[in-house]
Amino acid sequence: MERTQLIGILHAERTRLGRTIQYTDPSRWDSPSPCAGWTNRDIVSHLAAQDTAAAQVMGEEPAAEFEAFREANGGDLWVDGFNEWAIGVRAELSTLRIVQDWGRAASLLCERAADLPDDVWGSRRVPWVVGEIGVRYLVQSRIVEWWLHGEDLREGTGQEPNPQHWPVHLTCDMGVRMLPYALGLAGLAFPGMSVQVDLSGMGYGSWHWGLAPRESPAEDKKPDAWIEGRALAFALVAGRRIAADTYLDDGNLVVGGDEELAAAILRHIRAYAE
Repeated sequence: MERTQLIGILHAERTRLGRTIQYTDPSRWDSPSPCAGWTNRDIVSHLAAQDTAAAQVMGEEPAAEFEAFREANGGDLWVDGFNEWAIGVRAELSTLRIVQDWGRAASLLCERAADLPDDVWGSRRVPWVVGEIGVRYLVQSRIVEWWLHGEDLREGTGQEPNPQHWPVHLTCDMGVRMLPYALGLAGLAFPGMSVQVDLSGMGYGSWHWGLAPRESPAEDKKPDAWIEGRALAFALVAGRRIAADTYLDDGNLVVGGDEELAAAILRHIRAYAE
């Protein structure tokens, strides 16, 4: 996606998540969220930590909380551990303070992304929780997180869902791009194989993607498996919010070619690192 458009979507999604937070009934902050073991307040604590780190690395500064976590854990950094630690260190803060911290960090991230020179947009890599990541993918990953957790907050606080085309599309895109990583986490490897994904409706798009790291299928290669259906359903599967079998059963997602391979892709796909 062209840089200006992606940064525009980043700004729009930051504003939309801010509205979701603004419209949350204060009595619902300590209620359980759809994220197992987390309250609605915990979701914002998680986002405050992640977006503070994202803004810092985007500005070529050390991610202070990543370093603090490493110091407390023998030099190691892993996603689930950091998430729980970041929520814990904010346990005594007021909800207002956590919300304000998130808003400042998210706004700074937007500003720093917009200020990046054109010549580094496609080449600069920054440290992140599972290793270095290109800045354009860091921007995309924050859009994905803001949309997924924004929908979590809306569900957890009694607000109506509010899916939008671009965050849904970018969640689908991130899930497809991360397939070699996601399959590798499950101990699966499919060198030389590829999948065709064709999605319709809000978030629509089409991808032909290799299933092994650093492999791109030739233009004339026939995909080994294909997945078709509604983009919103695919995004919720990639976001690990709805089990793939739910949409396979009701027909919102359909598989073909090597059906076992396609089903394995849907069961292991993820649009974020773990």
